[in-house]
Amino acid sequence: MVVVFAFALAAAVPAHSCGSDGHSPISTDRPQITEASTVVPCGSLQFENGFAETGAAGQHGLDLPETWMRLGVAAKGEIRFAIPDYFSNTDTDTGFSSGVSDIVLGYKQQLGPTHGFDISVIPSLSFPSGSNKISSYGYDPFVQIPWSRSLSKNWSAAGVFSVAWPTQPSGRNTTGQASVYFDRQLTSPWDAWIEYSGSFPEHGGPAHILNLGTCYKPTPHQQVDFHWSVGLSSAAPDYSVGLGYSVRFQVFHAKGATPSR
Repeated sequence: MVVVFAFALAAAVPAHSCGSDGHSPISTDRPQITEASTVVPCGSLQFENGFAETGAAGQHGLDLPETWMRLGVAAKGEIRFAIPDYFSNTDTDTGFSSGVSDIVLGYKQQLGPTHGFDISVIPSLSFPSGSNKISSYGYDPFVQIPWSRSLSKNWSAAGVFSVAWPTQPSGRNTTGQASVYFDRQLTSPWDAWIEYSGSFPEHGGPAHILNLGTCYKPTPHQQVDFHWSVGLSSAAPDYSVGLGYSVRFQVFHAKGATPSR
């Protein structure tokens, strides 16, 4: 139903406003913790997928397919939908459990570029649709504000500030989160980065994470990625390692526009 709504909204967007930037290279929200500060081109449908193994408290868990669908519905706007993720032996508030996560629907509005910065705002809401041991059983809102800035020809910096209100057995646990990363373009299709992320819940200890990874674009509209992270505090997972693949399609165009490949 959520997917139908997304495509219905896309159908309402004037076609003449879409497709002109469909040739731009793919830009993804993964595998960094930081979201991208730009949106997918209007008329484009992007799938971001992956899997990760995570270690915590002597246990090892797996999650997949980590799929986000991102649909460009305006020059600087996109609809975002998280397909339920399957977790095997993941650390939850009630112990280690397996099952599927809640679905998430969001919208990203790009506000930049301004004064050399790209910046966006992403309001989102999760719906209690997951497995008994994985779902929060609540409608959980969160807001993210990602930013980025070019530092030189090959270096850039990016980060995000966010606030979430997850439902836990004791009630809402307001959680702030901030991250920053530095990216180095090694060749035209290949880059590497290092990232710090901190999560600060109202109840419970902070989770500090160091995240490293690399991305490679075999074609302008495809990306493969690898990341490895380590926890820097007791509340963070001990480690996480994962692989991913993302692809973008142009699904509708302006009249007379040349289809992208």
